[in-house]
Amino acid sequence: MPLTRRSSQEPRTVLVTGAAGFTGLALARSLTRRGQRVRGLVRNRKRASYLEQAGVEIIAGDVRDRATVQDALLGVDTVYHLAAVFRRAGVPDSEYRSVHVDATRQLVECSAAAGVRRFVHCSTVGVHGDVEAQAPAAEDAPFHPGDIYQVTKLEGERMALDTAGRVGLPLTVVRPGPIYGPGDRRLLKLIGGVARKRFVLLGDGTPHFQMVYVDDLIEGFRLAADTPAAVGRTYIVAGGEAPTLNELVEEIASVAHVAPPRTRLPVWPFWVAGAICEGVCVPLGIEPPIFRRRVAFFTKNRWFDTSRARDELGYAPKVRLRDGIRRTLDSYRGLGWV
Repeated sequence: MPLTRRSSQEPRTVLVTGAAGFTGLALARSLTRRGQRVRGLVRNRKRASYLEQAGVEIIAGDVRDRATVQDALLGVDTVYHLAAVFRRAGVPDSEYRSVHVDATRQLVECSAAAGVRRFVHCSTVGVHGDVEAQAPAAEDAPFHPGDIYQVTKLEGERMALDTAGRVGLPLTVVRPGPIYGPGDRRLLKLIGGVARKRFVLLGDGTPHFQMVYVDDLIEGFRLAADTPAAVGRTYIVAGGEAPTLNELVEEIASVAHVAPPRTRLPVWPFWVAGAICEGVCVPLGIEPPIFRRRVAFFTKNRWFDTSRARDELGYAPKVRLRDGIRRTLDSYRGLGWV
């Protein structure tokens, strides 16, 4: 059935895949506040009741299911594709590839068929791996994905661009830095650990760790969707400060009004322990107490050049690192996590 042409005065309808996740939820809420009609594609409707309370229309289903995707795209003007499989023990490589690569190809094809105006694909700076040799790394820095998540995210962004070119869909890729903000659990062990004086540094603490506050990332997504010259381009979106790990934990400790961690341990014993734990636990579907990728957090340099996003999109991160840490830590305390 042909789509009904909308009046130019009507609010745009936006689809956010992965809308029940931390970033997807924040994006959906922000777009709703801006007066846009937002539709969220989620796997589990029961976990998305808070989206409906925020005025977001919910489509429940798997992003890999073509019929679900086609339903979700009806009348949609802009797609923000954030759906992803995050690292968990026992998840086969095929699961990552089916969501990050195959589902992306299908979503791009269906979006073109549905008359979508713009498509923003969320990747990750993790596709660059450790950027020590070329820090700060720009979009054309070498790729060194370190695990199946990053490998398939790189494959996914390439698939998105190639498919969009083939079907004529205006598409932009955004590579966010490590995302943080109120209610996010991924950096709870770092920010909460320092605040509780239970954080131990491995190594010398000199690698840089450049995060992006969730509100700044959302603005980067919006600019990518609204800038005509962004079609076919890829942008690193990260915060304005790139502290070393030493500087970062000092800042967190200062915000939390605690003494910074002084204990430092060598990396290699934990790397060996992580390899052993993964070898034993992962085949059994058990979450290992130590992952090598978590140990690599202390050794990988994550320092990025956001000049392209600044120059071409007008991206300008507004949340200072100290303010972002304070807001995040306040939320942890309010939720009883710290």
